[in-house]
Order: sequence, then structure tokens, then C-alpha cells
Amino acid sequence: MLSKYLEASMKHAHYELLEEDGSYYGEISLCPGVYANAQTLEACREELASVLEDWLLFRIHKNLSIPVIDGLELTVKKETAA
Repeated sequence: MLSKYLEASMKHAHYELLEEDGSYYGEISLCPGVYANAQTLEACREELASVLEDWLLFRIHKNLSIPVIDGLELTVKKETAA
């Protein structure tokens, strides 16, 4: 399920070529704070995927909300004390 969520999220990525320095900027607006910048489009995609993974793991660790993307919803179950 996690792999499907990451894949679906990356399909919502938006990239643009920055005129100032010729680098590429990418972001996933459905995931606030997930953005990357690199000299090539491929490097930008790779960095964006890495940032997305870190962002998702942080939100899971901190029990923060995770947006539903393309009908995929990740939920974290809290452990109960035995």
C-alpha cells in the first residue's frame, strides 16, 4: 500500500524549468512542503521522490494527517498498552 501511495503521489508532481539558473523545480502540492530543485529533470524527480518518502515517514512517526491521494488513504493504528 505504501508503494502505491508514493507512486500515486508522484503522478501529481509538477515541474518547471527555472529561467534564472536553468535548474528544475518540482513540487507535489497535495503534500505541503514536498518540493525539490536540481540541475536536471531526472535529478529533480529523484530528489522529489526522496523528499516525499521522508515527509511521509515523518508524518507517520508524528501521527500527523496524511492526505488521501487518488482514493488511497494511509492510516496509522496506535498500539494499545497490554
